[in-house]
Amino acid sequence: MARNNNSNKILVPEARQALDQMKLEIASELGISNYNSIDKGNLPSRQNGYVGGYMTKRLVEMAQQNMGGKTTS
Repeated sequence: MARNNNSNKILVPEARQALDQMKLEIASELGISNYNSIDKGNLPSRQNGYVGGYMTKRLVEMAQQNMGGKTTS
């Protein structure tokens, strides 16, 4: 039996709404409509991976801007 060791805990609970909104915006930009109501188990892993990957990319860019660095696009 597989265990669900979810390590994707949000460290700042107040950020949950902003992260969820970012996820929906990115999914929409990638052409995935109604992402919040779709059963993610029915989506190909590539599509789910794109959403997470672009979220990570955007969060890294935001952190770099906050630290005064330049972003790479």
